[in-house]
Amino acid sequence: MSKLIQLLASNRKPTRPRALETSGDETTIYIYDAIVADDETAAWWGGVSAQSLVPEIRAIKSGTVHLRINSPGGDVFAAQAIVAAIRDTGAKVIAHIDGVAASAATVIASAAEEVVMSDGAMYMIHCAWTVAIGNAEDLTSTAALLDKTDGVIAGQYAKRSGKSADEMKAAMSAETWYTAQEAVDVGLADRIAENAPRAQASWDLSAYANAPKPKAAAPAPEPIDAITAEHRERQQQRMRMLNRINHQ
Repeated sequence: MSKLIQLLASNRKPTRPRALETSGDETTIYIYDAIVADDETAAWWGGVSAQSLVPEIRAIKSGTVHLRINSPGGDVFAAQAIVAAIRDTGAKVIAHIDGVAASAATVIASAAEEVVMSDGAMYMIHCAWTVAIGNAEDLTSTAALLDKTDGVIAGQYAKRSGKSADEMKAAMSAETWYTAQEAVDVGLADRIAENAPRAQASWDLSAYANAPKPKAAAPAPEPIDAITAEHRERQQQRMRMLNRINHQ
């Protein structure tokens, strides 16, 4: 199975939060799902559809745009379409990484003038994926397209971070997961949010090679009645042992 399809399938949700809210001259855009190109894909696999979201973004004229991001990634070209629409608004754009910004979600974050990470949030960059079929010439052309796509994305990360495109491409090749502080240190984020609740990302990230493994759930405590019964049984065993000793 393609890793991109695996990512969408493993994170498919029956309902999705509203993607855009406006209050006065401030607009909040929620990227709280995987990113897909069109409504048909969103209906089948779930996800934030660029087809629906881009026209709504283009209706924004100036003001301030808050990007709230908690996304496992998705279609990079859909993400680029969202980026173009955001930049064309002329608004001040602040990205808030509330949980995880992985893959294509970081491309959207790169459109912001300021990137704010919640404590515990993560930021992941990697090289582009695709699905290909055909002969050797077809696959060679696809590989060339992927390499060109990676170059464009590395350039966007380099512009935001101040690092070279080669440095960012190396980090992409390694599928690098940054903590909030590491993202700030490398220049991909500007600061860690103060007094914000610790981020929690509830996504299946198993499609990625280096995704942090979920912590094993702590064993449930034994019921008090069971502990009491066990303690009573031990005491009774001790008493029986003492009785045997005393009667010898």
